Amino acid sequence: MNEILKNNNVTIKGKGDQAILFAHGYGCDSNMWRFVAPAFYDEYQVILFDHIGAGKSDTSRYDREKYALLDGYAADVIEICKALDLKEVIFVGHSVSAMIGALAVNQAPAYFSKLVLLGPSPRYINDGPYIGGFNQEDIEGLLESLESNYLGWSSTMAPMIMGNADRPELGKELANSFCKMDPEIAKHFARTTFLSDNRADLPKVKIPTLILQCSEDIIASEVVGKYVNEQIPYSSIIFMKATGHCPNLSAPEETIAEIKKFL
Repeated sequence: MNEILKNNNVTIKGKGDQAILFAHGYGCDSNMWRFVAPAFYDEYQVILFDHIGAGKSDTSRYDREKYALLDGYAADVIEICKALDLKEVIFVGHSVSAMIGALAVNQAPAYFSKLVLLGPSPRYINDGPYIGGFNQEDIEGLLESLESNYLGWSSTMAPMIMGNADRPELGKELANSFCKMDPEIAKHFARTTFLSDNRADLPKVKIPTLILQCSEDIIASEVVGKYVNEQIPYSSIIFMKATGHCPNLSAPEETIAEIKKFL
């Protein structure tokens, strides 16, 4: 097996000719797509993978310099596409992987045909007229809390990120996923994620793009979703009934339906 496929725990399923590539968010892994991906097996070549440092990836490959920017993760996505000789890929990215997907599309547009962004945010920190949802002090406090007590931070924050308080098992699953990550990698990835600014990259995305926006999302609000929609030229936005930040877990049927309508 190609080294990049092994390092990123790439799995391939499905019957179709066209590839659909699912990318997970911060603190998660490819298992987070288990309720969504099978719905595409009959029509697509479904590709799942773990970012380096997550899931069953080879954590020894984690390079703090490479992954200090989201571009490092985008480079891995492109390498996966190269290794599998893919064309016309549909990229589905959740949370931070939404921006990783946008970067990959801009760096190597020949590989991609469509982009689906679940809960995207190009910048989490408010900046002048731009409302990212957090001020600088909020993010620094969040990172300090995470770095001083990662397990405690995970158990507190995961249910808030997930939302759906009436279904506590969802928040517990996300917390468990966070806790499975190597704490040092998780801390570094958090800085890369929450301090990123990819606003300038959005207008460069020149392929059809769907933005799936949940309500009551404390990580990526509707204001942010609308901003992404305004900045990406060929994009449309769907305001989902789903709440929280992880509709791939909390509302898989609605997520599947909206992606299929777009495709």
